[in-house]
Amino acid sequence: MRRLAIASGTALLALAVGVSTLTSGSGDPSGDVAELSSAQAAMVAASTPGDFTGLGFDQCVAPTQSAMDAWITSSPYRAVGIYISGDSRACRTQPNLSPTWVATQVSRGWRLLPIALGPQASCLDRFPRYKDDFTIDPTPTGSYANARAQGVVEASKNVTDATALGIGPGSTLWYDLEAFDLGNTSCRESALAFVSAWVTRTKELGYVAGFYSSASSGIKMLDDARISRPGQFALPDRIWIARWDGIANTSTSYIGEDGWRPGGRMKQFKGGHKETWGGVTINIDTNYLELSGSPTTAAPPPEPTPTPTPVAAPAPETHCGGTRVDFPTYYTLKPRAASKTRTLALQCLLKEKKRYVGKLDGVYDRATRKGAIAWMKSRGFKPTSTWRRKNWVALLAGQDRPALAVGATGPAVSRLQRSLTAARQRVAVTGAFDEATRAALLAYQARVGAAATGTTDAATWEALAKGRF
Repeated sequence: MRRLAIASGTALLALAVGVSTLTSGSGDPSGDVAELSSAQAAMVAASTPGDFTGLGFDQCVAPTQSAMDAWITSSPYRAVGIYISGDSRACRTQPNLSPTWVATQVSRGWRLLPIALGPQASCLDRFPRYKDDFTIDPTPTGSYANARAQGVVEASKNVTDATALGIGPGSTLWYDLEAFDLGNTSCRESALAFVSAWVTRTKELGYVAGFYSSASSGIKMLDDARISRPGQFALPDRIWIARWDGIANTSTSYIGEDGWRPGGRMKQFKGGHKETWGGVTINIDTNYLELSGSPTTAAPPPEPTPTPTPVAAPAPETHCGGTRVDFPTYYTLKPRAASKTRTLALQCLLKEKKRYVGKLDGVYDRATRKGAIAWMKSRGFKPTSTWRRKNWVALLAGQDRPALAVGATGPAVSRLQRSLTAARQRVAVTGAFDEATRAALLAYQARVGAAATGTTDAATWEALAKGRF
């Protein structure tokens, strides 16, 4: 789906800034847009979409200003969807999208639908889309604690991205969960846990939680939970139904008529097609919106996002038949001057990655160095016979990059803890992401100049993969 346009019921505060500040000196609304200050941009688009009933469209890449001006004058649409966040979105590059673009559309009467497309269901084989995004963790441990932790991380990221564009508290943020196999239990339940945590965190941060998915999968999943398991999951305030039946309403046979009524629904009723208005052609999806008043799910209030304290530790890991790989420090290894225990750990870890075929004897010999050099080349490090701290950091981090936060458990957490320890932020390797792990991660993020979030975002994993410390 290409996201649709929702109504930002507040063309608000455009008068406070003055439409004249958004146009060229000629007053022609199709002219070049003057740059707004960041304060003006934030003020103009303080809250979106507000109340709106009518048609909207969405396109993957935010249209140019001239296209938006042509369509506001000639088309029946008054709502526009924009992809603002999420590592799995197809249109990561948004050359037109900026605080000025957002503020300008709102001032001219457009309602905005900010969309995030982050982690997707684990049984959807076309995701992950890139090397640095990820899917929802289907591990059932702790009532899908890992998936819930991912939901918290993603919501915080989405709100941060919205705020940077001047889309302020009170706005509806829409999470896009593409169609998946509803019959796959672990896939469905982990997705439900993720969405529940995402909704809770989004609302905690002052935004309205919206959710987009196909009528037969994600939307039905939520409606089934609303009816059959009331109070067990936090449900979104508003739903966006993808059902290409050509009917401009907000109904579908997949769910009943009582949920998210009144004023909490919109429907994408026509898929990708080209339309021309004012001489400008855009390939769009078409939507009908019925959004009004205080959003309601017709469901009990959401439960708080679980952040168990202390976090229960998972079963201990074993490597190479019991070889020790956890240490308070990871030494530099050189020919004729190498710790036997650390060398044994290196041999084991390289063997697990099929880079070492020799004996597990703790001797930093030619075969061990050959395996180490092969790994260095595969990860972009300069080949050398010395195994350095940066190599430890990167090797221990691994290549899988899930979103981790307090409450997460499992091997990925252990990898993070080992890598942080190698990077001089010592933390016990327990496999449980607790407050001590968060503190070590925050210290590491500050040390390498990454955003100090206390969660493993893409930038943090990238720093670890490069061996930074």
